[in-house]
Amino acid sequence: MRHLWSFLAGLVAAPLTCVLVALGQDGSASTVARWVELGTYNTANLIQGAVYLAAAGIVLGLLGTLRVSPLGPLVAGLLLAGPYVGLFVEPFDVRDVVPTDWKVFGDPLPLLRILDNGTTFLIGVMLLMATFSGQRWRRWPRPAAAAPAPAASSDTEEPTLTDWSALTAPVDHDTKPPSLGYPEPDTEPLPPLPRREVGKTGSPWSGPPRSSTKRDDAAGEETAG
Repeated sequence: MRHLWSFLAGLVAAPLTCVLVALGQDGSASTVARWVELGTYNTANLIQGAVYLAAAGIVLGLLGTLRVSPLGPLVAGLLLAGPYVGLFVEPFDVRDVVPTDWKVFGDPLPLLRILDNGTTFLIGVMLLMATFSGQRWRRWPRPAAAAPAPAASSDTEEPTLTDWSALTAPVDHDTKPPSLGYPEPDTEPLPPLPRREVGKTGSPWSGPPRSSTKRDDAAGEETAG
């Protein structure tokens, strides 16, 4: 089906391109010649010819560069390049077939000009070269179907919100946390510190009682004296 649509597009694009290129070249050439004759110019006069040429370029670009069936560019290329090839065989007969009195929007349509200067042959060869791409003859690849996800194994099934047995399972407190390589701390209690004797002051932090021997000696010496 895509070959049929491409074939019809080629049949329409060939004459449409001839009309647009003929109008664009004639308008552009006559405008520039008028500028040279008057010695002045107005770029607004060149817009009409530029629009025709731009439209012809868009048509040829869509037909020759998009990845459509190459049957359209092939047909359009043969229709455009064929008349110029006929000039090698019967040039006058070919030129007599081309109409010279057609007009578009009141402007003359000089189809003989684009035939004589080889414009149609140039465009036709360009379109024929677009048919040598082997990928254009192939269909677009269909997107591959997504592979089904593998079924989860029952051994590694994770608990869900409805799996109350896994959520309410008792926690094993004997399980030791992972170690970082340091030695385990000693958890045995240290022995209590020795308690000091209580002095006369009754405070465990007071020093030992002073000796009374020196006091008695001093008192005896005073009595003897």
